[in-house]
Amino acid sequence: MTPAIWLASAGLVATAISFGPARMGFGLFLPTFRETFELSTAQAGFIASLGFLAFLVALPVTAWLGIRAGQRVPVVLGALSATFGFAFVAGAQGSTGLVAGIVLAGASAGFCWAPFNDAAERVVSPAMRPGALSAIATGTTLGVAATAALYLGVTIGAFGWRGAWGAFAAMGLAAAILASCGIPGGRVAECSRATTPPGLLRPEVAPLYGTALCFGLSNAVYLAFAADHVVAFGGLIGLPDQGAAAIIFLSYGLCGLAGLATGRLEARIGLAALLLVIFAAFASSLVLLALWPGGWGSVLVSAGLHGAAVMMISAILSFWSLRLFSGWGSLGFTVALVWVAAGSVAGPAVIGILADAANLGPALLTAAAAPLITTIALAIWPPRQA
Repeated sequence: MTPAIWLASAGLVATAISFGPARMGFGLFLPTFRETFELSTAQAGFIASLGFLAFLVALPVTAWLGIRAGQRVPVVLGALSATFGFAFVAGAQGSTGLVAGIVLAGASAGFCWAPFNDAAERVVSPAMRPGALSAIATGTTLGVAATAALYLGVTIGAFGWRGAWGAFAAMGLAAAILASCGIPGGRVAECSRATTPPGLLRPEVAPLYGTALCFGLSNAVYLAFAADHVVAFGGLIGLPDQGAAAIIFLSYGLCGLAGLATGRLEARIGLAALLLVIFAAFASSLVLLALWPGGWGSVLVSAGLHGAAVMMISAILSFWSLRLFSGWGSLGFTVALVWVAAGSVAGPAVIGILADAANLGPALLTAAAAPLITTIALAIWPPRQA
């Protein structure tokens, strides 16, 4: 295989693990964790936020490691962090072990994605980078689908939830091995960089940060509470109550394959129009979930819209930051991901508190306000094509 194919393969697997079970596993398995560890909605929200906080803390470490040691080191470290986190969850006997595992696994997302921007600049031609980065970002769909399939096995009694998390640990180890083979070693040559990084607070980068913040908030709330909300309303007709969670994330993951077309869609309709569609989909997915959590159609459409929107915005953040921070792709992407992480930390904690005060339906409608406002803002002030 060519270096570009090796890189795309390593990136696809790394994002599948770190943004599949590591980032989404807690929300998917939350109905089971509630029973095992006797968690309230507020406690569940804070645990989810801790996982996203670990993601946030890992980002500056990743940027530092990328400059000092190259792109391979943080990705391998992230895959190993996921491996140990999964193992901790599999063996947890109380909420302390669960929290430790979720935090370790959550950190992997901070290590495993941003380095691929600099790596792509090293081994992928400029014309092929949007497609390669879209493929790497869309690896998440495979991770989500695999996580949902394992959870479905748990709900029908094929194996226990601890066995599923043990399988995740084995996948994390495989991702570490592939990353060590597929990502070029060493640092980016200093002569290939601009002498100084471009300004991180330039006016033209504000839309990137704003969309990243809203994406983080919307997606973290959905991941933390979608399955729990549907199960609380009795699940889906014809399935065991907790089987609904697997269906939600299977739809989420399969529809997320739309992310593979992000580069082509952006070239066809433009960045501004595509962002408008994406954030309208985020808002619609949360409203459908909040108002009609018991219907097959509404739940499948909600999960599908959200999954497709997540994969597309993920790809956009990657190649948009590469354009805005030429020669410093990983640094620019890391800063964008800090905004994603900030929204991810705040969202579940706040919505969990609101849900305990009322219930999840109104809380999810409140969360839908963020992407709705972003949609309106994008229509009034479309970002310039970078």
